Amino acid sequence: MNQKTFSYEAKGSVLVIHLPRELDHHNCRNLKYETDLLLAENYVSRIIFDFSHTEFMDSSGIGILLNRYKQMAGSGGSVAIYGAGTQVHRILHVGGLSRLVPCFDTKEAALLA
Repeated sequence: MNQKTFSYEAKGSVLVIHLPRELDHHNCRNLKYETDLLLAENYVSRIIFDFSHTEFMDSSGIGILLNRYKQMAGSGGSVAIYGAGTQVHRILHVGGLSRLVPCFDTKEAALLA
């Protein structure tokens, strides 16, 4: 799947966000806008980011994840990640997010946590 945009999947109060191959400043603005709308219109207590197809992420991606983490924590919710490859894991670690956001290998594991 070489998706260039984001796709979303609602499972009750959980929002799963399927990320594209590259998560950079070019598409993070759209992600922020789209998720702002989804969060305003729906009750979401948990966001799960699907990194299974993502090969590149820059600091804009870290900013979006941190923003959503703070937003969910402020309302008693949570954020999780699954499917991150070696490169994305390295970026999450350097950015300090690996200490805040739990990472899982599969979608099923992230949903059960």
